[in-house]
Amino acid sequence: MTTTPAPRGDGRRSAAAQRRRERKREIIAATRALFDERGVRDAQIEDVARAVGINRAIIYRHFTGKEELFALALVGYLDELREELVAAADSAGPDDHRARLTALTRAFVDYGLGHPAFVDCAQTLMRRTGPELWDEIAESAIYRLGRSISGCLAVLASTFEAGTESGDFHVEDPHLLANTLYASGLGALQLARVGILVKEAAPGVPTVGSITADQVKEHMVTSALAMASAGTPQQA
Repeated sequence: MTTTPAPRGDGRRSAAAQRRRERKREIIAATRALFDERGVRDAQIEDVARAVGINRAIIYRHFTGKEELFALALVGYLDELREELVAAADSAGPDDHRARLTALTRAFVDYGLGHPAFVDCAQTLMRRTGPELWDEIAESAIYRLGRSISGCLAVLASTFEAGTESGDFHVEDPHLLANTLYASGLGALQLARVGILVKEAAPGVPTVGSITADQVKEHMVTSALAMASAGTPQQA
């Protein structure tokens, strides 16, 4: 029995596709490294290109723009976060749902405090509307981002579902509550980073105090447990 060799053109296309994938991984890795080193605001396309040793024009051959790089860098953070969340949930055991939620919330805060660029990157993308993201980011990148976000939220939602079945929680929509806590958690992480608490010393008289990361963390734990026990926030 004889076999027909693959056309040489197919091999060249396969090698070119592989080089393209490798170059994209290099650019994403360089973007992530710059985010971690300098922060999101100070990382520019020119810096990414310089780190990879290419012209900035080549980056635009692989990505639609900086927003897509943000999205794919965030994918890496989210995949790491999911591993932390799974480990935290496992450490609490399968039956103590309040302990699991406590561990998940603390793991989220610890990861965010350890990776400030994750918070900045996530908040930057959340400022965009859905239509804007679809216009600025390729569909494949949107899919990867959505998969990574949903992977994290699934760990949280499954805890709400199990806790509701056992009677520990009262959550009508676990996925809505998981999304709500994720969004509010990003804001709380920013508060922990700033460390400033604004309040009213007297009517019309503002004063500034301080708040620690540990205080923010425990407040988030208390809030998450209260919301899970009271039920899912209702949509307007």
